[in-house]
Amino acid sequence: MSHSQTSTPQDASLHGWRRRLAPARARIPGLLICITIALATTFIADHYGGPTLLYALLFGMSLHFLTEQGPCLVGVEFAARTILRIGVALLGVRITLEQVAELGIGPVLTVVIGVVSTIVVGAALARMMGLSRDLGLLTGGSVAICGASAALALSAAMPRNEVAERNTILTVVGVTTLSTAAMVIYPLIVGALGLSHSDAGIFLGGTIHDVAQVVGAGYMISDETGDVSTFVKLLRVAMLVPAVMVFMVLFRRARDKGEGQGKVPMFPAFLVAFVVLVLINSLGVIPAGVREGMTDLSRWCLVTAIAALGIKTSFQKLAVVGWKPVILMLAETLFLLGVVLVCLYTGLAEW
Repeated sequence: MSHSQTSTPQDASLHGWRRRLAPARARIPGLLICITIALATTFIADHYGGPTLLYALLFGMSLHFLTEQGPCLVGVEFAARTILRIGVALLGVRITLEQVAELGIGPVLTVVIGVVSTIVVGAALARMMGLSRDLGLLTGGSVAICGASAALALSAAMPRNEVAERNTILTVVGVTTLSTAAMVIYPLIVGALGLSHSDAGIFLGGTIHDVAQVVGAGYMISDETGDVSTFVKLLRVAMLVPAVMVFMVLFRRARDKGEGQGKVPMFPAFLVAFVVLVLINSLGVIPAGVREGMTDLSRWCLVTAIAALGIKTSFQKLAVVGWKPVILMLAETLFLLGVVLVCLYTGLAEW
């Protein structure tokens, strides 16, 4: 009797399940590598200090050779795209509408002016320096909003092309390094300028790129400064929603003109989930333990995703870019610093 005659419906069903699970099984090797990097870098950052995302990026880049081998590539791609979007969506549990309202209109105007003007100036400076507009928008948005997290979120809304991932990696490295330096330097500026605790909080929250560095610098001065700087920073994080929506419209038009590659959805699921989580969190129905767990999960997703982006990028590719993007991000950082100081000294930030 032939094999086909002895096969049973159960065997056919088993083969069907194996076919369905095959894509998930193919992702496991690469995904495990990214998770391992996330665990190692988080341990190092927690015990010895330093930016976790930058560690994950550098560890990943040291394992770039894994992308030349088939078994890991699928999982790395999955982490760099899907895990990234999950992490960005979960950032919504860190923000409430009440936190935004408590700031008053002055800090809100300061943040809006700083974010919009920095993105516009970033795009203009990039063109003046002979760089692409896309890089200027990405670096400007990252500097203006929330550093590495914004770089990952905005890049997910941009078309995929031959330089998109290189631009993302470069931006993450730049803003993380600048943010770490700002955490040390900006409190010294606060002391030199003699800012009050409230003004110091607006200054730090409105200028430092990453949330962790804002918190560290703020509470380094006083509890009041730490509270204000955290609220202002969360308002900048909230600007991620309209920024991503603008990027969606902008790059959809570019794609229609044939200037970009890859499909860019108008309202991606991760952006919708981000907004929904902000609204739900504003209602106060998420228990504190669950909110902390979702925040931690978001951090793990972002670290895992950036490890994947690091694996996909080589030092040689970054070296090709040259010094101009570094100067661009430094100029954007100094511009944002100037905007916030002008708002403080003109009284706009205290309305």
